[in-house]
Amino acid sequence: MTPTDTATPRATPADAGAPVAVDTAPVATATPTPAPAPVTTAAPAPVAAASTGGVQAQVDYMIAHWTNYNTADYGVVTDNDCVNFTSQSLIQRGWAMDGSWWSKGTGSSFTHSNAWVSSTAFRNYLASSGRATALTDQQRDQVKVGDVVQFDWDNSGDRDHTGVVTRIEGSGDDIVIYYAGHTDDTDYRSVDYAITVKHPGATAYYWSIP
Repeated sequence: MTPTDTATPRATPADAGAPVAVDTAPVATATPTPAPAPVTTAAPAPVAAASTGGVQAQVDYMIAHWTNYNTADYGVVTDNDCVNFTSQSLIQRGWAMDGSWWSKGTGSSFTHSNAWVSSTAFRNYLASSGRATALTDQQRDQVKVGDVVQFDWDNSGDRDHTGVVTRIEGSGDDIVIYYAGHTDDTDYRSVDYAITVKHPGATAYYWSIP
């Protein structure tokens, strides 16, 4: 006796040839492809992750690069590099870039936020970000090595120069503060010299960093 085929009858091809084999293996179901995430425009990502070097690493960086500009890792602002250099030192200290304070690129080909390169914009950034506390020159007893010093050469209300405190001597009314910086390149220049000899009548301000 011929076995009975209990499967559902299949259609016979029009040319009535040999039976057509049908693949009865289960058909794989394709996994849906997720929709691409929306593209957003944001400030460039930091060029380097924040370090954890602290104040000593910051000061060491200033002393190592006050004449030997670090063009391998950062850009240079010709004739006006003071805030750029100070910003670099803060990265060495352990700060991370954010959407208002950042740079990307090296040498003369780089992009940056205003706060990364402008003394006045940097002052505004420090005030709004809460990353430092403003001090006047009458509060020298609260200034520490690694703090930021800024100058208003003509007392117009803006900020004309920026550096980092690299040494403090004396006490009481005889405190002498020294700083390092670019543009007028220096490693240990006295704030008093800057505001009485280099720029007579100028005013110094500080940013105390926790």
